[in-house]
Amino acid sequence: MKSFGLIVVLSAALMAVPGAHAQQAPAGATGQCRDGSYTSQSSKRGACSGHQGVKTWYASQTAAASAAAPAAKLAVSAPTPAPVPASPASPATQGKQSMAWTRPAAEAAPGGGPGLVWVNAGSKVYHCQGDKWYGRTRHGHYMPEADAKAKGYHGPRGKNCPA
Repeated sequence: MKSFGLIVVLSAALMAVPGAHAQQAPAGATGQCRDGSYTSQSSKRGACSGHQGVKTWYASQTAAASAAAPAAKLAVSAPTPAPVPASPASPATQGKQSMAWTRPAAEAAPGGGPGLVWVNAGSKVYHCQGDKWYGRTRHGHYMPEADAKAKGYHGPRGKNCPA
């Protein structure tokens, strides 16, 4: 029984030692990782990636940037390019700038004319002459409306071209 008591006391002492050691972070450390290592990253996000995540975060976002500045001076890195100012978006196009498929091409494909429709090969939709997409989708070609219907294409929203 004495040896069991001794084991309990020793294990409690060993468990207390890492806790006391975790309190004393090295200078410039902004957090401690779960594996026991320290980080000086300015942001908590990704700071302990590959080290089982963040266990304790010592610095706030603003204090972390100033604490990590001396460490950043030691690292050799490529110069950061100057930010490019974004052009202001009009309310109509705001949020749609990355969706190129919402805007027709600037110029219609050569060809076309009366009796021909522009078939969009990707969507199986055909567009009539005068439609904003007529000749302007990326993957398409002209053909007679009757041929387009025979091949399984349909008008936008199921409508036919006006006669």
